[in-house]
Amino acid sequence: MWSAILTLGVTAVSATNLFVSDYGGTINTFSLTASNGTYNLENIFSTTDCAPNPSWLTIDSNRGLLFCMNEGLETVNGSLSSFTINTNGSLTHIKNATAISGPVNGVIYGEPAGQRAIALAHYTGSAVTSWLLEGGGHFELNQNIPFTLSGPTPNPARQDAPHEHEAILDPTGQYILVPDLGADLVRVFSWDIETLKLKELSPLKAAAGSGPRHAAFWNPYAVASENSTTYMYLVAELASSVTSYAVTYLPNGGGLSFSQVYNSTTYGLLNLPEGNAPAEVTVTPDNRFLVISNRNNTSFNLPEPDGSVIKSDSLSTFQLQDDGTLVWHQLWPSGGFYPRQFSIDKTGSLVAVGHQYDQNIVILARDVATGLIGEPLARMKVPGNTTCIQWDE
Repeated sequence: MWSAILTLGVTAVSATNLFVSDYGGTINTFSLTASNGTYNLENIFSTTDCAPNPSWLTIDSNRGLLFCMNEGLETVNGSLSSFTINTNGSLTHIKNATAISGPVNGVIYGEPAGQRAIALAHYTGSAVTSWLLEGGGHFELNQNIPFTLSGPTPNPARQDAPHEHEAILDPTGQYILVPDLGADLVRVFSWDIETLKLKELSPLKAAAGSGPRHAAFWNPYAVASENSTTYMYLVAELASSVTSYAVTYLPNGGGLSFSQVYNSTTYGLLNLPEGNAPAEVTVTPDNRFLVISNRNNTSFNLPEPDGSVIKSDSLSTFQLQDDGTLVWHQLWPSGGFYPRQFSIDKTGSLVAVGHQYDQNIVILARDVATGLIGEPLARMKVPGNTTCIQWDE
């Protein structure tokens, strides 16, 4: 099966850059080129200015900026760094600031042409922070919001404290949502239009012990407004599940309400392997499919050119239905072990996967017409455990 659809979705591309972070302390720029159907990855830049443990990269493409979160795995604090993205793919460091420990994700919010800020989710620090963006990559702390647990949790080993794992915007840009793996919540925030300080609203309560990790929104008709049909897909790491919710906007900026419409394992119709731990989830650029990365399942054995075999985890693809439900579509090898995060390019034809424990990145072909993910087009090692990979588009 690994070689069954080698040419599906493969189109020649000019040089495209990807930014990759790893726990070894580096951000690397890789140039992806294609010639006569052959793809090549080349490391063209490296920096340690977000060390020691870069965990997430947020790109502000309109302003040519990159923000890096350092998780600080073995330090008291984490940090936030900013960089200018140069035309040759290099990064120029602008600023570094100490933050609450464990920032693992961040999203920019505010008025597109006015005052903006970046909100960070802190896993070990059990907090959300807000940083005012001052232009040119400069920023200042705006707000720290710590959280505590109100009682015992179903999974004491992983839910010993609140663990904020992601910060995303709703489709209208009014609200920030933060899945909390430790508290089984998806926290919802609005913000003050002048100060951009966050205000916590009523959260979504996920299934007890499920461990919400990442989420993605979908508008079936690709129109985002308070009155448009809106769904949210929540991936829970501990339950290895994906749950879809119909989303209703409450009046007067009062937040969001959620009504569950679908739930399954991230393996869909197939048997769920023991120990599976889903991570990333995204809606494809064509607005037709949902893709989820599955870690720690080694569902595939992949032959190598030298005759050896490597173990591979998987990517699940579901077909999005107008009523918010999902139809299982494909389970496919991710190309390595522990696909912590992946990104799909804007054409929808290339999937870049970062494998944490294999310390590599793999570029997979994707057929835009069928939604099927296919053969690996390129593979490259990185200096440490891969944490994030983003296209420079």
